[in-house]
Parts: sequence; C-alpha cells; structure tokens
Amino acid sequence: MVKVTLKDGKVLEVEKGSKVSEIACKISQSLRKKALGAMINGERAELMTEVNEDCELAILTFEDADGKWILRHTGSHILAQAVKRLYPDVKLAIGPAIDSGFYYDFDAEFSFTPEILEKIEKEMEKIVKENFQLERFELPREEAIKFMKEKGEDYKVELIQDLPEDAVISFYRQGDFVDLCAGPHVPSTKDVKTVKLLSVAGAYWRGDEKNKMLQRIYGTAFTKKSELEEYIHMLEEAKKRDHRKLGKELGLFVIPDEGPGFPLFLPKGVELKNKLLEYWRDLHRKAGYVEIETPIILSRHLWENSGHWDHYKDNMYSVKIDEEDYAIKPMNCPGGMLAYKTQIHSYRDFPMRVAELGRVHRHELSGALHGLMRVRAFTQDDAHIFMLPEQIKEEIMGVAKLIDEVYKTFGFKYHVELSTRPEDSMGTDEEWAIAEDGLKEALEEIGLDYVINEGDGAFYGPKIDFHLEDCIGRTWQCGTIQLDMQMPQRFDLTYIGKDGEKHRPVMIHRVAFGSIERFIGILIEHYAGKFPLWLAPVQVKVLPISDKYMEYANKVKDVLFEKGIRVEVDHRAEKIGYKIREAQLEKIPYMLVLGEKEMNDNTIAVRSRDGGDLGAMNLDEFIEKVEKEVKEKENNL
Repeated sequence: MVKVTLKDGKVLEVEKGSKVSEIACKISQSLRKKALGAMINGERAELMTEVNEDCELAILTFEDADGKWILRHTGSHILAQAVKRLYPDVKLAIGPAIDSGFYYDFDAEFSFTPEILEKIEKEMEKIVKENFQLERFELPREEAIKFMKEKGEDYKVELIQDLPEDAVISFYRQGDFVDLCAGPHVPSTKDVKTVKLLSVAGAYWRGDEKNKMLQRIYGTAFTKKSELEEYIHMLEEAKKRDHRKLGKELGLFVIPDEGPGFPLFLPKGVELKNKLLEYWRDLHRKAGYVEIETPIILSRHLWENSGHWDHYKDNMYSVKIDEEDYAIKPMNCPGGMLAYKTQIHSYRDFPMRVAELGRVHRHELSGALHGLMRVRAFTQDDAHIFMLPEQIKEEIMGVAKLIDEVYKTFGFKYHVELSTRPEDSMGTDEEWAIAEDGLKEALEEIGLDYVINEGDGAFYGPKIDFHLEDCIGRTWQCGTIQLDMQMPQRFDLTYIGKDGEKHRPVMIHRVAFGSIERFIGILIEHYAGKFPLWLAPVQVKVLPISDKYMEYANKVKDVLFEKGIRVEVDHRAEKIGYKIREAQLEKIPYMLVLGEKEMNDNTIAVRSRDGGDLGAMNLDEFIEKVEKEVKEKENNL
C-alpha cells in the first residue's frame, strides 16, 4: 500500500500501482467525471498515471489552471492531427498550451486562410467525436530520430537532436496520428468537448528571426459549449476595447513607425497620464514616501555591481561615453542604491520609503511588442523601502494595503502569487529561505490567499505578484513586492544600529501600477475608453449650435476652465446632431449644448455620456454637480 496526501490534508491508503483515475473514484464519483489530470508532488500527470510511492496528489478539473492546460494541450494535438489529415505535406513544429488556449506552428507552402481554418476546425470536431485514446510510448534516441525522419518531420528531428543524451523521448498516438510530446494529456479526444480556432500569425522557428517564418494557428478548447460562447463574447468585447484602436481614436497616443516600441503621447494622453501620476503622488505622500529622481544613464561598473550586466544584459541598451561603457537603465534599483549612499543612516531613520517615477528602457524583441502592453520605454512607479529585519512583515503588509487601495480605486479585483527562487539567481540558500518565509508570513498575517509560482522570482529575491482582473475577466500582472537581501550587500548599504555598529538593512522593491504606460493600456480597455469623470482627459465638451453662439460658448469654457474643469469647445461649423455624436464617440462625460434659449437665459443644456439629456441648468449649478462628483470620488481615493 502507498499513502496519498490530498489537497485538504486527508491521507488515503491505496494499492501500489493504482491509477490516478481509480484514486479519483475513491474520492468522489462526481470528481472522477470532471477529472482531466492530476498534480503529483507538484508535477502535472495523466489520469492513467500509476501511483507507486507515497505522494501528494491533487485531482485537476477544468476549474484548475493546470486542468485547463492539460485539456488544451490535447487540443493542440487535435489541431495538428486535423491539419495532417487535410494537408499531409505540411510539416509540424511545436504546439503548446497557453493561458487562453493553445497554438501550433506549421510549415506550409500555402497560407491558412479563414476558409481553410473553417475546414480544419470541422475536421477537429470529427476527431473529437471519433474518441481516439491518447497512448504514450517511448523510443531510444536513434529510433526516435529515424521515426521522425521517415515521417518527413524535420523540425521534430531537430528537437530530438537537441535533447540531452539521457532525456526520455516520448510520443503520443491518437488513431493514425503520432506526435513527439512530453505530455500530459487527457485520456481521449472526446474529453475535449468543444474547440475553436481563433487566428493565424507568423512565428519564427524557435523565436529566432534568422530562422524560417512559420504559420501559427491559435485556438482554444473548453469542456462546455456555454463556456466557449462566453469566451468568444469576451474576445469580441476585447476587440472593441483594443487600447491601440481606442488610443488612436481618442487622441491619447500613437506608436510611430520611426520608433517601434516607443509610445508618443498626445495632449489628451498626457492629461490622463498626469492625472494618474497626481493620484499616485498624493497616495504615496499620505503613506509616508519621499520621491527621488535618478539618472537615466549610468556606468557599466554600476550594472556589474547590481548583477544586471550578467543577468539582464541582453535586455539593456548600452552606449559609449568618453570611451567608457554606460547603460541606459532598464530598472531604477541601482540608482536608488546610490541615493541611499549619499548620507549615513541610523536605525531611527527606518523604515525609509523612497519612491521614484523612473523612465526605463528595455530591449524587447520586435515580435513581442504590443501597443502599450509591451514597449521599449516606459515609466515605472518604483519604490525601495529600507528597513530593519523586524519591520519586514509590517512593511509588506503596508505595501499590500496600498496596492489593494490602488486597484479598488479603478474597480479591479485581483489574485496573488508568491514567486520563488529561479534557476538563474544570486545569493545563498539560507538567504532565499529567509526571504521566502518572510513573504509567506506577511501574506498569511494579512489573510491574502495566494498560490505558489515556482521558480519565477527575480534573480535577486522572491516576489509577491498581484494579478488584477478587468471588467471582462482578463487578468494582468501589475503590482509586485520583492524582498531583496542581495542588493544591500552588493552595494554595501549600512546603517548605524542601537549598538553604534554598522549593520545591513533589508530592502523591498515594489511597484503598484507597474509600467504607467501598460496600466494606461489596461485602463483604456477596462473602461472601453469611458474614463470616470475624475480621470477623463476632457471632462466637458461645449457644443454651440452655430457660430452665432460661439462667443457665449467661449465664455462658458473660460468659467469652467477657471474652476479647474478640463473643457473643450467644438468650434466646427457642423450640425449639432453631428457634434453630439462625435462627442459621444470621444467618450466625453458631459456635453453642453448652447443655442438661442441658453444664451438668452444664461443657462446650458446638459447631456451626459451615459444618462442622455439632463435638461437645462445654470452654469453654477452644473459646476457644483461636476465638483461634487469629482470630490466624492477623490474622498474615496
């Protein structure tokens, strides 16, 4: 017998060699019906996997991220099988599961048009109904290479040849189709209840632009048709909200051809950005932060000292100045260390909360660039908190509270991940254990639920990542808290303790917005461009019915402007219906229609973006309304 420890801590004794599916039946018949796979000692496994030793076991359903991964991984194999059935000469590359579905890269002599995608999707549906069992088998290296060569699958041969000599080389068979794959998969194609192909994009083999461009087909899979329909609706809604499209339409920003990855913010975009920064500065002043500004270019030896030159050089832009190597900063941290060292500190100074809205530049591959979501230049709302070891828990709790306040201000829900030590890291095992335990204790003290994200910490320390959820259910990683015991050592940061001796401070890196540019992109899509009144770049648009009322319109504008209200006048010689429609398309919160009656009565006809015609008001009454609405929001900030 072997002992199996379940998620809830319960221990089952089962016969050695029992399959995961059999254990699922013992737990619950309903669970077995929904089961797609399992986690055994933290590793994904199939329902057909045998349990031969004591282990920790979690049965996975579609509600689990890893359950979705297993189902969608099988979806990618079904896609490949359908393509090979219809177009046998197409060569297979790779086909992993991803967060929202799966993709497969193909080398084809023709383009995958929408009509062809439709044919492939219908073939996938047939394969699902044919209920093929997914059977795993292994081959020695030379046999595996020969097997794939006989099939003409050059990319698979290359993958096998690049595997370590002692690697297990496994394949999966479903009907007459076989693919090189490590697994795991669901037991049968019928378990992938519903599939949908979404798009086609170009992708270089192995992500290297020197290699051949392949065609990547994206798709997704669900266990219920209703879930797929909800997802398709979300995609359609996301398309309407695309920040690149709305950013251009609303005059917020552009990405010029002359500067790929370098956003150019227009006046309204700068207004929006400034409101966010104003909010950020006010929040941080109240939370006891001071603000600094560090140089954008610093010498190579600084980046060597920080570890960035060894661990991050490929993402950095470097320059020569007076025959010396310098780098444009990809992160603000080293500059923050220099600021700390400008004076001697005492234990009485702690905690020191030092914030920076720092401009950073990172060399991103052109294929990874995406509007404001992935750029090469952005402003990061960094802060570095220097503290005593006994202050760690309290400071982490304070940062978590601040980040919670930020996200609630914009109407976001979020979940939390604790990311642990990566393979490429600095520091000792003991230092990492202390840092990881410190973050865990703080999260547990706060009462924040979290999941462990193994191996995804920063190279200098573990981190807490905040993944916010927008109004259509998508998640974005923005805020982060990183506990760092390496940087204070590498920069020899010290403070004078109660004993009069020098000691090493502990440090937290943290961001709330993350990249300001990316956060703006998220906000554009979250609000679909309909920013709340306090944040809207233009709060009020004055719409004179004709040139006859332009003088009155400008007078109204001047009064509003003096009151600090962001206002514009539509001076164009267009009909009022057209002006109203245009203002609606610009997502302006309030429109003031001015004609003969309004001018004679010294009033305004007010229209709301969301509420329609609000009727006539005098200007003071409207100003009071706007100021009250903004103040109510600001009182909650």
